[in-house]
Amino acid sequence: MQTLLFTPMDLRGVHVRNRIVVSPMLTYAAVNGYVQDMHTIHYGKLAYGGAGLVMVESTKADPRGASTPRDLGIWKDDFLPGLTKIADTIKAYGAVAGIQLGHSGRKARRSVPWEGRTPLASHPGLDHGEEWELVAPSEIAHSNGWYMPRALSIDDIETLIEGYGAAVERVKKAGFDVLELHAAHGYLLHQFLSPVANQRTDKYGGSDENRLRFAREVLDRIRQSWPDDKPLFLRVSAVDEAGWLVEDSARVARALKEHGVDVIDCSSGGMTPGGSTVNFGAPAGYGYQAPYAEYVRKHADVMTMAVGLIIHADQAEAILQSGQADLVALGREMLNNPNWPMDAATKLGIDDPYSMVPPLYSFYLQKRMQADFGGRPSTWREGIETESVPSDDAD
Repeated sequence: MQTLLFTPMDLRGVHVRNRIVVSPMLTYAAVNGYVQDMHTIHYGKLAYGGAGLVMVESTKADPRGASTPRDLGIWKDDFLPGLTKIADTIKAYGAVAGIQLGHSGRKARRSVPWEGRTPLASHPGLDHGEEWELVAPSEIAHSNGWYMPRALSIDDIETLIEGYGAAVERVKKAGFDVLELHAAHGYLLHQFLSPVANQRTDKYGGSDENRLRFAREVLDRIRQSWPDDKPLFLRVSAVDEAGWLVEDSARVARALKEHGVDVIDCSSGGMTPGGSTVNFGAPAGYGYQAPYAEYVRKHADVMTMAVGLIIHADQAEAILQSGQADLVALGREMLNNPNWPMDAATKLGIDDPYSMVPPLYSFYLQKRMQADFGGRPSTWREGIETESVPSDDAD
């Protein structure tokens, strides 16, 4: 049986074995920006389970842009060995290695989630222990109880843009084949796009066109360094709690696809603390953001990726079959079940569903599937007493 979920696709010159993407999820495990063993284990495990594309978490080209002191960094060459090991591990298990570049802007410098994810009054900087400065488009705090950022100067903006370019050169050296730029969840690029967070009066503020300028210039600089045969994704908050509409996101997608964007990753929310965007007024439920991906895909004529409470195999398949998106991304469900792609293949009736995982898994799982119990045993004891079960003992 063939399904869209397990139909390979080409993104520019990159071949992806299926349409299942591991969404970028912060692990909060880095030390001063450096990769730890946990990262390699974590991303290798997700690739081992059969996903087509594994996206490494938001990695920072500027130490000031880290959400927490435990974010990954790519602002200097010293980070390359660890990032290269992650990319090599992902690819060794048949998945495409992707990475997201992000900057938290005025939402940076917070504690990790299990310590409250609260704004930190101060903290040593992640590079040389310098004071960690908050920067943003305008001198506007995220909300009450959050700390005031410094408004970026034109020179600051130009330096940041070049920093993105230098980071992309490192992404290439590390061996990643897909790149995503984070412009969602109330972070820096989202801040520039939003008239709520961006109240500048220069060429980077005011009109829709001016508020889009920073994203355009970052993308242009990225594309100078990112090869033409490799795809570029853009994560957006398709809608947010501060008045941003899906129509605004479609407008942005139409403009930015001309600057080298291939796929719009449609998330939502994040412009206000604790804000939670819902699906066109309905409570958040399974696949609640998929309609945003559908709208942007239709009205901007660009490929999209759906994300958000995609849990079941038939649900993911239906999103693709109905034309809501070209790819589906799973986050926390992959943490719950790193072998979700393999599990989905069995549930959708894919021929040889274990072929997508390494032989250590596929050989024994195929034997398990072929076990002849004379029909499903009615009790565990009946199964135990059946003599025709092949042994699972390893040599």
